[in-house]
Amino acid sequence: MTLGFGDYLSLMGAESLLTGLVMLMILLGLYLKNKNIQGYLALAGLGIALFLSIGADMTKGPIFFGTIEVDALSQFFKLIFISVSLIVVLAGLTRYKDSPAQDEFYILLLLATIGMMVVASSIDLLTLWIGFELASISTYAMAAFDKEKRNLEAAMKYFIFGSVSSAMMLFGFSILYGLTGSTRIAEVAASSMEMMGPATLVALLFVVAGFGFKMALVPFHMWAPDTYEGSPTIVTAFLAAGSKKMGFVAAFKVIFIALVALRLEWFMAFAVLVAITMTLGNVVAIWQKSVKRMLAYSSVAYAGYIAIAFVVVGAVNNGGFDLGVAQNGIAASLMLILGHAFSKTGAFIAVAVVGYMALREGRNNPDDIEHYAGLGRRAPITAFCMLVFLFSLSGIPPTAGFVGKFLVWGSAMDSGLVWLAVLFALNSALSLYYYLRVIMYMYMKEPAGAKIAEPRGYVLAMVVALVAVFYIGIFPQAFVDFASSAAAVLLH
Repeated sequence: MTLGFGDYLSLMGAESLLTGLVMLMILLGLYLKNKNIQGYLALAGLGIALFLSIGADMTKGPIFFGTIEVDALSQFFKLIFISVSLIVVLAGLTRYKDSPAQDEFYILLLLATIGMMVVASSIDLLTLWIGFELASISTYAMAAFDKEKRNLEAAMKYFIFGSVSSAMMLFGFSILYGLTGSTRIAEVAASSMEMMGPATLVALLFVVAGFGFKMALVPFHMWAPDTYEGSPTIVTAFLAAGSKKMGFVAAFKVIFIALVALRLEWFMAFAVLVAITMTLGNVVAIWQKSVKRMLAYSSVAYAGYIAIAFVVVGAVNNGGFDLGVAQNGIAASLMLILGHAFSKTGAFIAVAVVGYMALREGRNNPDDIEHYAGLGRRAPITAFCMLVFLFSLSGIPPTAGFVGKFLVWGSAMDSGLVWLAVLFALNSALSLYYYLRVIMYMYMKEPAGAKIAEPRGYVLAMVVALVAVFYIGIFPQAFVDFASSAAAVLLH
């Protein structure tokens, strides 16, 4: 089937728009003295890109020489990436207002978003890796954007671990290409099934290790808490809710195909990895006095929750493949990703507000939990939003987090992994301790300072995330259907 220029625009309109916008913003940045308009341009561009992604035609075949395909899976993740970027830009309108370097921040953010969108659409190992690198290099610079000592340290750790993970992933991809003569994911899986041997297992080991770093699964999680704590807080929101999800969509594309096509009986290895990841993340989070670092370890635990999909698909595949159970397991993790994206973005922006207030008052350690004392009276909107986001992360209805956690628990039970479902439930209960501790400080402690005006950009960003968390939690069916269609793409 020959596709015309109009077809390409209908399929990749969002990426094309954002790429053109980046070029325009670079040119404007050379001549504008007041660069505040750049944030509004980024906001408008992302808003239009969101509508273009919603309206993209998913019935056409692969494009760009068979390396890119627009389907339900790619669009599901693109909506997450663009939405998270929108919320971060809203916060950035306040955080970097009147900053002479703000155009660079928005350009890096848009480039990272484009890279993540390319990863979501890739059906070829090479384009997937290129998208990864575009997003990764942009976020390395974003982590050090404020040029403070802790920013630079966080960025350096992120760069070192990210480079190692990219090298491991590329090395695995190169072995697969050498064995199969192709970089198409489906062709690699089909060829490897016929020539299953030690070399294939070594390649997949390197690929899984590379993805493990990106997803922050134990023992590849070491970079995440330090990077999240040291980066500017709105950048941390983008890393935890956007960039990390890029690792999952790439892993879904490669590892699920390997699990199904190669009939690998290694799901128990994933089960152990998942169990350790969610347990360690929650246990270590309990001891944190920094709320930012606590949320970072919470993200590690969530990586374990989301990765339960790998175990479900592996278990079902090992015991006689049941397409329905496998599809439900993947869809459940996709819903958990969706809820986590909005909840975690909002939570980190609330942390940014508290940090902003602490710095205005000349306090040290702006992320310390002591600064949350009496937040319900000092900054009522921020406190209420934080309350809802923490409830969603805990899995309390009627929030998006509850829908995702309930579906993941059900998928583990349906696949016969009762022990994993019980461990998942216990870990979710354990997380309530450190989430409720923050809530207790906000509403049951005496205020740590005087009431202060809440920054409008931050408040608007939190409210958008809040509406999304409630809407998904109260009206989940359309999103569950979308996630199910996206899951089907991986199993066709």
